[in-house]
Amino acid sequence: MSNKRERERRQEERRRSETEADQSDRRSRLLQLGAGAVFLAIVAVAVLIVATSSGGSGGDAKLEEEGAVNRLLAGVPQEKMVLGDPRAPVELIEFGDLQCSVCKYYSESILPSIVETRVEKGEVKIDFRNFTIIDQDSTPAGAATLAAGEQGRGWSYLELFYRNQGEEHSGYVNDEFLEAIAKGAGVKNLAKWNQDRKKLVPEVEATTAEAKRLGFSGTPSFAIKGPHSSGTEVLGTPESLSALEEAIEKAS
Repeated sequence: MSNKRERERRQEERRRSETEADQSDRRSRLLQLGAGAVFLAIVAVAVLIVATSSGGSGGDAKLEEEGAVNRLLAGVPQEKMVLGDPRAPVELIEFGDLQCSVCKYYSESILPSIVETRVEKGEVKIDFRNFTIIDQDSTPAGAATLAAGEQGRGWSYLELFYRNQGEEHSGYVNDEFLEAIAKGAGVKNLAKWNQDRKKLVPEVEATTAEAKRLGFSGTPSFAIKGPHSSGTEVLGTPESLSALEEAIEKAS
């Protein structure tokens, strides 16, 4: 009897040992599978980082807000860097730097209301002039905008640039980025645009000098001219939309 119990005890121990061995083997296989999955995830992230890094500094990136720019400017005349009816009685002159983050803010949050309520009605035209104060990259950016203006896409270029603006002094303004903006803005003849932007650097320098003569030291800075203004009146940087609207009313 005791021999029988002993055999049963040994059989039970073998089954328990085999079960534990099976469980240990399964755990080992699961750990291997998990490690493999983690490794594949790490590889995928690394590939994504490399692909992103090798994509250049902006030119290959998908541009943002092309639709918003097209909607804002739809049906509004563009003549070089003047937006609106050239016969509009009030001329609002903006001196800006395409790399300026405050200019970007005005472009997105202040000026759209002026465009929709004043420019579209033929009451105001806006003349953009370069005032390069950030760094050396502001000059080619400004010239590229003027070159787009030679093909009637200056404000489209300006607005799209602002909406894809990078960090100051980061080096994002290169030929690849500038050409991507030109394509997105609807510039048709890129060969002509490339030729024109090299020729128009002196104009960027001239309007920068003009801004300094007017006493401006920052961007964006505004001036205004209308039927009831004393020639070209310096506004500086209006603190709000209402301040800009008030200046337009006085000049009208």
